[in-house]
Amino acid sequence: MSDICVTTAYFPPISYVRSLLSAGEVWVEGHDYYERQSYRNRCYIAAANGVMSLSIPVERLQGERPLTKDIRISDHANWRHVHWQSIVSAYNMSPFFEYYQDDIAPFFHKKWDFLYDFNVEILRKVFDLLEITKEIKLTSQYEVILPQNVVDLRCEFHPKSHRSESCGTYYQVFDAKHGFLPDLSVMDLLFNMGNESILYLTD
Repeated sequence: MSDICVTTAYFPPISYVRSLLSAGEVWVEGHDYYERQSYRNRCYIAAANGVMSLSIPVERLQGERPLTKDIRISDHANWRHVHWQSIVSAYNMSPFFEYYQDDIAPFFHKKWDFLYDFNVEILRKVFDLLEITKEIKLTSQYEVILPQNVVDLRCEFHPKSHRSESCGTYYQVFDAKHGFLPDLSVMDLLFNMGNESILYLTD
């Protein structure tokens, strides 16, 4: 079983999480150049008015292009409160929101300095909630060509080339209004499907 290397992501899309199920070990890249408007600092949820983008503000770095691991989270516009209230508004009527909210809420109540550290802890929590036992490792340097036993998915997931799910639909709170919205944040799957989420991911 090959290992997989991916970029870091903020509550990543379902397709991202599914891709990691076939990995031996999961490597999260932190030594790539930071890319704006990517999943590194944004996720998508199903809100009352349709798909909503939640973006984490980051501090601007002067000079050379910064590495992802060096990006600091900004406190601009009280984003933690805004994001959590948006999530509550979108999912408080979902079947499993009460079950998972105590696991998700701390990410919006604690201050994290670096985006990379924040996202890695989110991925670990997602693995825990889905009972995925794979080890998450962090890269120590950037390698253009990865070792032969590592599948390179660092360029696979990007909002501008947002992918549709191919394995069917599941219940969503606002599906009667908007129809099924594919490949949203894994939060959407957890809040709507609960412990059956892993069955959907492995279907």
